[in-house]
Amino acid sequence: EVQLVESGGGLVQPGGSLRLSCAASGFTFWTSGMSWARQAPGKGLEWVSNIYSDGNTWYVDSVKGRFTISRDNAKNTVYLQMNNLKPEDTAVYYCAIWTQRTSTGRRPRGQGTQVTVSS
Repeated sequence: EVQLVESGGGLVQPGGSLRLSCAASGFTFWTSGMSWARQAPGKGLEWVSNIYSDGNTWYVDSVKGRFTISRDNAKNTVYLQMNNLKPEDTAVYYCAIWTQRTSTGRRPRGQGTQVTVSS
């Protein structure tokens, strides 16, 4: 059974930093592309960053230069380092398997972790 467990969210002031972690199990992690997505209140899901099995990465324009995605294949864990956080980064952040689809066509994802950026 695929499991994705996010952690590391919280309340941070504008300009602060957080590091999200996602512990993965139940699938072949090292061959899988992994993603972080977020959903702000009243908005749809936004894909934030991907990291592929070869280490290549992708970022949505709004986080380029501020967020860094990484992975540790030995620990089956993907990370999202978020620096210079802004109020518009407030959202529930989800870890997902980019290279898989469920029977409903969605990418498998975890339960999410709340990130709130506020003074």
